[in-house]
Amino acid sequence: MTFAPLTGPEREPSQFVGFAGNRIDRQSENRSEDSLVLALADPRTRIMLSRASRLYVKVGGSDPDAYFSLAEAKDMGADLEQAVLLGMSADGPVLVAPGSLEPEDLPEHIKAIDHRSIYTQGLLSDKTTGELAQGAALLTWHHTHRFCGRCGGRTEMRIGGYKRVCTQCNAEHFPRTDPVVIMLAVQGDRCLLGRSPHFGEGMYSSLAGFIEPGETIENAVRRETMEEAGIKLGRVAYHASQPWPFPHTLMIGCYGEAINGDINFDDKELEDCRWFPRDEVRSMLAGSHAQALRLPPQAAIAHHLIRFWAEAE
Repeated sequence: MTFAPLTGPEREPSQFVGFAGNRIDRQSENRSEDSLVLALADPRTRIMLSRASRLYVKVGGSDPDAYFSLAEAKDMGADLEQAVLLGMSADGPVLVAPGSLEPEDLPEHIKAIDHRSIYTQGLLSDKTTGELAQGAALLTWHHTHRFCGRCGGRTEMRIGGYKRVCTQCNAEHFPRTDPVVIMLAVQGDRCLLGRSPHFGEGMYSSLAGFIEPGETIENAVRRETMEEAGIKLGRVAYHASQPWPFPHTLMIGCYGEAINGDINFDDKELEDCRWFPRDEVRSMLAGSHAQALRLPPQAAIAHHLIRFWAEAE
């Protein structure tokens, strides 16, 4: 007898979103106090360098390259004491370290490119952007957790960057991931899309919000949709997830079955929210909308949620 939840396609929807191509063996059960030292001693080690949410990228060759050897990283003043071991790839250890050079001080063949542009413009491979998501989230967490939340003492990095320990009270702190629901409410042949004031011109997207303590994914989907749009949801179904390193979030994509249709949106969160018929959404996907309305970039989980629904029969 076949178990129904495991009869879907072998390649689940989450594998098609941006930042999801990470293939590193994280070796989470094997991290030790000498993991970073051993990785830095490996001649195969490759290091990604990031400063102020900008990744250093070698340009001018056949393809942009985001990896540096140990010697190159040292020449560029990388803070290797604060490097984080992401794990092992087929080519050896992969690390991420804080860079020290401002964009204008970099060599001509190296550019500091902000993480969001790398993602939206598809400048690097899926594998590399997946590693970037892991590294960027960890660097941000280390930067914001230099002091203990229990006693205020200074903390130190341990086990290759996957733990910080307080130097005063010995409290242990571990990297965090913030769960966010992003949902597409549907009713018959239409879906609910909203527009935030900070969106680019003409862009509409699905609604989203943080999961609160003690809350299930499904109830967070229902609560956020009600709070932002005044729409009550019945059944909720999970579709896909996406690592989102802004700063260290996991986007959890769901569909919700709308019970009512009268929108009463929160104008502090949204500047517009309305129902879109399937045909209109398809024109937005095709870039042929009469008013030039558009959807999030193709690598965004919101785009995948909307496209999957719009192309369904």
